[in-house]
Amino acid sequence: MLNYALRRFLISIPIILIATFIIFWMISLTGDPLQDMRQLPNITTEQIQRVRDMRGLDDPFYVQYVVWLQQIPTAGFGEYLISPRPIGPDLQRVLIHTLQLVIAAEVIAFIIAVVLGTLSATRQYSIFDYTTTTLSFIGYAMPAFWFALILQVIVIQIFELTGVRILPLANLSSANPGTGLAFVWDRILHLVLPVMSLAIFSIASYSRYMRASMLEVVGSDYVRTARAKGLREGTITRRHAMRNALIPTVTVAALSFGTLLSGSIVVETVFGLDGMGRYLFVMIQSRDPYPIMAVLVITAVVIIMFNLIADLVYGYLDPRIRHG
Repeated sequence: MLNYALRRFLISIPIILIATFIIFWMISLTGDPLQDMRQLPNITTEQIQRVRDMRGLDDPFYVQYVVWLQQIPTAGFGEYLISPRPIGPDLQRVLIHTLQLVIAAEVIAFIIAVVLGTLSATRQYSIFDYTTTTLSFIGYAMPAFWFALILQVIVIQIFELTGVRILPLANLSSANPGTGLAFVWDRILHLVLPVMSLAIFSIASYSRYMRASMLEVVGSDYVRTARAKGLREGTITRRHAMRNALIPTVTVAALSFGTLLSGSIVVETVFGLDGMGRYLFVMIQSRDPYPIMAVLVITAVVIIMFNLIADLVYGYLDPRIRHG
């Protein structure tokens, strides 16, 4: 298993380097990053040229790429284009906030989806199966921003009827969140609605994959052999069928994590969260390429890392993969 993990890790390194090159190349094709600065009043050509020289914007493409690549580990992605402030502290703050949201949504979605998909497969064509399938299709079709707004409306209606605000509607913390367990509980309450908004599509997606995979597994020879040996149906489902049925679901979940990381912009905007998605939206508006590339690199690394984790889980669930 250790050799298998090491091989997968070594393969990930050149993939990350290729991803950084593609990101830098694509962003460089978007045009002059100082275009908006040229339109500001009282800005002289000498001032613009000074910024270009300071940032090395007139250097060859490969020189700019190497300089930027060196700044990723040594200078925390460097500084903003105009402001001499470092990008690293802002990126670290919003990344922590987004990871709290995305990890909570992903874990909850995965657990619920595995349970629903397994029960749907073991109760095929039952009322529970039809209900779960219908709700999954609704979850597929439901835009995250619309569901987030609906949740806010429901909380507001409950407050108007009862005078009780059951959950916060925006931000990551209260004005005075306290410390210790009080701070943690306050953060959990603020994340309930955003997590629900982000998890709804994942639950619909993962549960469908889990159901289809379970239906394929329960008809396999080794499951029939386990039944012939007299094992209980619950034991067969947990120890034999579910273990192999998890492999496609793990694949989808691993690939979806990076998508959620970059796609949380809608949920973070609706709830006013200081996260990476909202940060990316602001940086795109300001046309600053360096924080945009930083967010894209982090997203790419997360996607590659979770693909690596998925490969390791494959090797654990199915020993034939790591010995292949």
